[in-house]
Amino acid sequence: MSNLLKNRTDQAYMTIFLDSLRVDSLLDFDLYLNVNHNLILYRSADLPFTEKTRQKLIDNKVDRLYITNENKHNYQIYIEKNLDKILVDPAIQETKKAGILYETSTSLVKDVLANPTLGENIHRSQELVANTVGYILKGRDAFLSLMRISSFDYYTYTHSVNVCTFAVALAQQLGFDDEEFLHELGIGALLHDVGKSKVSDRILHKRTPLNQIEFEIMKKHPKWGVDLLSETDLIPATSYYPVLQHHERGDRSGYPSNLSLDEMHIYSKIVAIADSFDAMTTERVYQKAIDSFPALKVMLSLKGAFDEKLLLAFVDLMGPDGLSDV
Repeated sequence: MSNLLKNRTDQAYMTIFLDSLRVDSLLDFDLYLNVNHNLILYRSADLPFTEKTRQKLIDNKVDRLYITNENKHNYQIYIEKNLDKILVDPAIQETKKAGILYETSTSLVKDVLANPTLGENIHRSQELVANTVGYILKGRDAFLSLMRISSFDYYTYTHSVNVCTFAVALAQQLGFDDEEFLHELGIGALLHDVGKSKVSDRILHKRTPLNQIEFEIMKKHPKWGVDLLSETDLIPATSYYPVLQHHERGDRSGYPSNLSLDEMHIYSKIVAIADSFDAMTTERVYQKAIDSFPALKVMLSLKGAFDEKLLLAFVDLMGPDGLSDV
């Protein structure tokens, strides 16, 4: 759901997977084909997408189509409504399922950050987390598929999706298989940085490290996140903990409340690990990404900062040989 193109009328288009379209559904968006480097209308929105249509495209070796950028939101809603079916469809390759889930997730987080108090966006987030939990519970291969296509460039929306994925997978690694637990954790993880929507772009996208004043503003985003989500009153009470506490550290060096590990909720301890790891291993304009195991070494060296049992489980999750590689 990327790769913007333009035709001769300068209309922007975006690529979509044929596998993302469900047979016998109304699409609510026009479909275009790339013919000799020109995008032409293939099927209008008012026509149902049939098995015959799909098979004809397959026979012609078409696996990608295009929609206008104006219809991006319609496509996003369509995918979210059909995501549960896409993720269990045996005809779709695992890598494509992971790609559809990841790109759908990042697009949704963009919408949430643009309007964090819109109830519809929070409801959409909950549905998406339910699909993410179901996908990751399929096993390690599903988790690894998501990791392979995840973004290594740091943006708040990709970071939020990465943290949600890590957090749910870590909880599963620890033996938590209760879906209510995983959903509450997942929604808190996905929305953990929503307070950054109140931080100015100048600070968020600054190309050098923040000065003290800017950092003090940034430190307000956990509390701002709780305030914004409280306006919707839609997420479970326990899901607020990782939003508020993901920057807390067990040695009381974190913020906003300088908590100890004993004072942190289990969801917060999990998300703190996922958040720190992803921040260290993704590229920023002022900070080079470091590889997974050097990042884990740094985290392990910060004695008391993270829950040791959870951190060791995360090490096991990130590599088959566990500590032998760290």
